[in-house]
Amino acid sequence: MTLPWLVADVGGTNARFGLVTRRGGPPEHVAVLNVAEYRSLSDAVAAYIADHAGGVRPGAACLAIAGPVEDDRYRLTNAEWSGSVDDLHIPHVDLLNDFEALAVSLPRLAGDDLVSLGGPPPAAGDTKAVLGPGTGLGVSGLVPVRGGWVPVPGEGGHVSVPAVTDLEMEIVRALRADGLPYVDAEHLLSGTGLPRLHRGLALVRGVAPIATTAAEVVESADPLCVETVDIFLALLGGFAGNVALMLGARGGVYIGGGVLPRIAERARRSDFRARFETTAPALTDYITAIATSLIVAEQPALVGAAAWLAQRSSTVELI
Repeated sequence: MTLPWLVADVGGTNARFGLVTRRGGPPEHVAVLNVAEYRSLSDAVAAYIADHAGGVRPGAACLAIAGPVEDDRYRLTNAEWSGSVDDLHIPHVDLLNDFEALAVSLPRLAGDDLVSLGGPPPAAGDTKAVLGPGTGLGVSGLVPVRGGWVPVPGEGGHVSVPAVTDLEMEIVRALRADGLPYVDAEHLLSGTGLPRLHRGLALVRGVAPIATTAAEVVESADPLCVETVDIFLALLGGFAGNVALMLGARGGVYIGGGVLPRIAERARRSDFRARFETTAPALTDYITAIATSLIVAEQPALVGAAAWLAQRSSTVELI
């Protein structure tokens, strides 16, 4: 795994690239490319290397993909790119799901990379969980093993929506009656889900929706939009509590994705932590001892991809 290493965080809209020039070092020469402007991942990689990395020949790469990965193959969930990493002609390439990479970044995040959403400081050496509302709702775990960490990917975003209050249950019923037979967590707790939640609340209130996009819901001062965001944050707290219990995430639950960093202060003032702590009344001491933190670092998935290669390239603990 000869240096330099190429690292990437490839989503449906943007592909973020960086170059690691020393083991354990951070990604450098970071650039963001528009996925729609390139026919394939290999075209985007070639453009990044030519235009932003001085034409170097990477000895290895780790690519975080927003979609399913298996062996050497990948497919973006919200874009047309798919294929094999053999097309990149890089000697060693590892593929991770984007939330796997985010999970691997967690031990390297500290200080200004995080905003506390309640609880004690995160425990350093215990199992961690990361989840996040972006285009969809991603979930992953991170388990300590001898010599490093192992990410645990999953499809936790597709469990049942954690509706608890009468209003939340009414919203779910209204959306089912409106043509959504099964309402899972991602249907409401994501960038695409936030306007759906807003529509469900409007149906319950008997009024017309105000907004049609997540950005409109978040930015509007209209009472219906404000209430939508409040419900969104409460539901997310309950979902985070469920994830913490399922994974035994005593090392902390971290919130990533593109939605919450825009409303970090609202999240801190919301019912997020209260709902998190009341997820399991029989295990109050257990869950109140788990930290919840919002990831606000610039490119955490790139950090995770770099950490993954560092761990893979050495028997020394580097994460």
